[in-house]
Amino acid sequence: MADEVGHLPRGPRRILKATIWSLQGLRAAWLHESSFRLEVCLFVLLAPLAAWLGGSGLERALLLGSMLLVLAAELLNSAIEAVIERYGAEHHELAGRAKDMGSAAVFVLMMNVLLCWGLILAPRWT
Repeated sequence: MADEVGHLPRGPRRILKATIWSLQGLRAAWLHESSFRLEVCLFVLLAPLAAWLGGSGLERALLLGSMLLVLAAELLNSAIEAVIERYGAEHHELAGRAKDMGSAAVFVLMMNVLLCWGLILAPRWT
């Protein structure tokens, strides 16, 4: 959505508002989404391990970044599900498809985590 006054650069007050809205979204996900809480807990446990096991800055970025992508996808999936639930609990084929695709996106990024961690760490143990 465009800004009220065209496409001028955002000022500090607008950036502060955007930050507050983002934090509200993170809080809502934490309070209402058990999958998000689980993924955050896994991130908190694995992030120090990733920082320690990464042999270079690039490896650490891949190990940590792949996990952050899962969190971002989970937030988007939760947003899709919330919008669909807003319009009613009755089954609709397109609503079900959208929810399944959101879940699939999270799954694909979880496979990406396994792939990144495996490709970076497996050669060290062979």
